[in-house]
Amino acid sequence: MARNKQRERAAAGAAETVDGGLAELIPDRDRARAWTLLLDGAPQSHVDLDDPAALAFEYQRRLGHVIDLAAPPGRPLQVLHLGGGAFTLARYTAATRPRSTQQIAEIDEPLVRFVRRELPLDPGARIRVRAADARAALGKVPDGWADLVVADVFRGARTPAHLTSTEFLTEVRRVLRPDGTYAANLADGPPLAHLRGQIATAAAVFSELALVADPTVLRGRRFGNAVLVASGLPLPVAELTRRVASDPHPGRVEHGRSLADFTGGAAPVTDATAKPSPAPPPSAFR
Repeated sequence: MARNKQRERAAAGAAETVDGGLAELIPDRDRARAWTLLLDGAPQSHVDLDDPAALAFEYQRRLGHVIDLAAPPGRPLQVLHLGGGAFTLARYTAATRPRSTQQIAEIDEPLVRFVRRELPLDPGARIRVRAADARAALGKVPDGWADLVVADVFRGARTPAHLTSTEFLTEVRRVLRPDGTYAANLADGPPLAHLRGQIATAAAVFSELALVADPTVLRGRRFGNAVLVASGLPLPVAELTRRVASDPHPGRVEHGRSLADFTGGAAPVTDATAKPSPAPPPSAFR
């Protein structure tokens, strides 16, 4: 009976005040058990409990491609997610790579409780959720534990400053295996100073980089998301490019010389100089 009431409440949508503001779950009109998570009106995640492998948001599809290419198909991964949202990418990994072991660090404990109550995780999935600051949680992960670290952390629609520095990325590199991959969801708009600085910062720690974004974002014509991918070994750029080009909203992959040219001599960010990512304009979520 309690479970039926829970499903009825979720089907009608749900809302609760959390540390980050008002969290709302808006039902998807086209999918029976799918919802979009909003925080203070800004879309954060989309989840389909009937099909966790379906990624609706553009940036999540691009991170999904990174997950797909992080290892041969079907091989379980050890993944650290910095930022939880509605646990969309952890659900995706569990669905596409069974037996994967995953950790999620999400600082907003009321949000974690809200999502777990309204959109429960599959009890068979090996997903551990910690209510903790992303960098503090990172510091507790053993050396070389992760195949993949995914950073998708926003506080008030901005990435906190302490998650943008070379010191932070050095910790990420420490917890990755030698062939591991780092992927980050970044947001910026003209003149793209934050994005260029983040590329320079990653280049100071990792030898191989790629950037995936909508061409209009890369040209500085609008505010939007970009996915930065980094590793100590060559990335599957050709396959990533093919997948991104075939998305419903095709993107572009920058790599090598073109990415260096895009960075334009930006300096790496350190803890001493770090700032939060820029706030999105009011029109960004209309």
